[in-house]
Amino acid sequence: MDITVYSASWCRDCREAKKFLDKHNLPYTEIDIEQVPGAAYAVESNVGKRAIPQFVIDGKWIQPYKAGRGFLYEEMSTLLGVSHP
Repeated sequence: MDITVYSASWCRDCREAKKFLDKHNLPYTEIDIEQVPGAAYAVESNVGKRAIPQFVIDGKWIQPYKAGRGFLYEEMSTLLGVSHP
């Protein structure tokens, strides 16, 4: 499984998303939208807005959080095949 995380250093939800992946030993490539030229445009082009964090799992863009709900632990656990306590 190939996972890319679009994030930014100031983003609390991004830190939570990476923490989730780390906890489950899921390797990923991180792309900081403020450090990598064109990364913010890639997010906007693929999801219609500049919303981070974004996961790209085997080429499919997934937003792993929802405003007001935070990180979607159960949904991401199911999608990634890991257990959620």
